[in-house]
Amino acid sequence: MTAAMSTGTGDILQVSDLKTYFPVKSRGLLRRTVGQVKAVDGIDLSISPGETLGLVGESGSGKTTAARSILMLVRPTDGKITIDGQEVTGLSPKAMVPIRRKAQMIFQDPYNALNPRHTVGGIISAPFRVQQVTPPGGVKNTVLEIMQRVGLNPEHYNRYPNEFSGGQRQRIGIARAIALNPRLIVCDEPVSALDVSIQAQILNLLNDLQKEFGIAYLFVAHDLAVVRQISHRVAVMYLGRIMETAPRQIIYSAPLHPYTHSLLSAVPIPDPKRQAHRKSRIVLQGDLPSPIDPPSGCVFRTRCFQAHEKCAIEVPPLVEVAPGHKVACHFPIETKDLPARVEVDTALEEEAAGPVAGPHFIEPGPPH
Repeated sequence: MTAAMSTGTGDILQVSDLKTYFPVKSRGLLRRTVGQVKAVDGIDLSISPGETLGLVGESGSGKTTAARSILMLVRPTDGKITIDGQEVTGLSPKAMVPIRRKAQMIFQDPYNALNPRHTVGGIISAPFRVQQVTPPGGVKNTVLEIMQRVGLNPEHYNRYPNEFSGGQRQRIGIARAIALNPRLIVCDEPVSALDVSIQAQILNLLNDLQKEFGIAYLFVAHDLAVVRQISHRVAVMYLGRIMETAPRQIIYSAPLHPYTHSLLSAVPIPDPKRQAHRKSRIVLQGDLPSPIDPPSGCVFRTRCFQAHEKCAIEVPPLVEVAPGHKVACHFPIETKDLPARVEVDTALEEEAAGPVAGPHFIEPGPPH
């Protein structure tokens, strides 16, 4: 079981001390390695069957690199990755082919994720060809059933991706991802390029598929409102490291890490009246530090309103402060303890305890 997040035995995904570094080369004819970009710097994650783990953080925090490293689309530098009980760290691309049946990915950009030269039927049937699987009833009939399940019409089978809208293209990507009944799907910001109304439809579809097939999701996003709607647990990432992790209700109602507080305070409130009377935001000073030369001690300390001398010396470990709630901070804070100058708005946190906004949104069910 991993140190950062444990949900019990039989986890679909277990990640331990995952690191993904990219070399920085010098200029000139003799290009030498002069540094490393520490995109992911030692994270632990676990996901149980039928569970959705939301991975959030601002741009440049390493979320996408972590997601791609977990599926070995980017080769990690160090660490251990176990998918459905099988360690995949260090496997060659050829050895990873059977693992692809268990773990798939939905990409962020529905326009570039599909081959424009292939028809919809060809795209969705590709996993069967690659894995040399012939389902009962034949590939075409199975593909037509999958298309209907994700909201595509059978007459779309022979059409090309350029004939579809962004939401329809994302449905094609989802159909391709679920074709072989995977146990884990990594969703890399799958709704960030879509209109808000289409986002709700795609999120509902993902929830329905999870309830029907027991799929586990790693849902990567920077939109905390979207993550709140689909996730059972949330992990907050900053500069390649996990800052806080907890069940969804706890993250949005009682966060402890200053970075989590600042993210929540930046989320717009859907109700105009509440938005007009919202309390002051937590405005972080400065830009995200360079992952080539991250700050000593706590990587968030250079922008943290709670930083003390100890934060520059010691790296805070990710410790469990309550069942299922872990935080990497020497001086964790609660909403009631925030000073007036950085008072956090609790409107979004209060919403988390009530029904989700939107007339047709389906709440995520309990993990299987």
